[in-house]
Amino acid sequence: MEKTAYSVFETELKVRPDDIDMFNHVHNSKYFDYVLAARYDQMELFYKMPMESFLKSGLGWVVRTAMVEFKRPLILGDQIKVRTGILTINEKGCRVQFEIENIRTGKIASDGWFDYVMIDISTGKGCKVDEDMIKAYSI
Repeated sequence: MEKTAYSVFETELKVRPDDIDMFNHVHNSKYFDYVLAARYDQMELFYKMPMESFLKSGLGWVVRTAMVEFKRPLILGDQIKVRTGILTINEKGCRVQFEIENIRTGKIASDGWFDYVMIDISTGKGCKVDEDMIKAYSI
């Protein structure tokens, strides 16, 4: 994972039977789920801004673009560490980098980034990320 000016946080997850595809490894779509699950937990634990607080205020984060590099397969029962951190943030949104490490092997299974935009849930349209939010995420 690249060095950033922002904090990197870690969440541990386990590969479950419903993550496995017909080739006996984790389906590529599940890597997105792992990152999104980790960010959900990290928003509450580290940023003190749980997703529920955004929803109550009528706002939400939506993935606009994602880049994922699959390096090594994960299999049933693997324990993983999902590390994420903001790479950039501004009034238009943020880029979150990630890497998924297989604890058993100590090797990176996948890495990449997600571009998020803030939307107004009532209209479904993008809105500005305000200075207070940028400050809260800039830890």
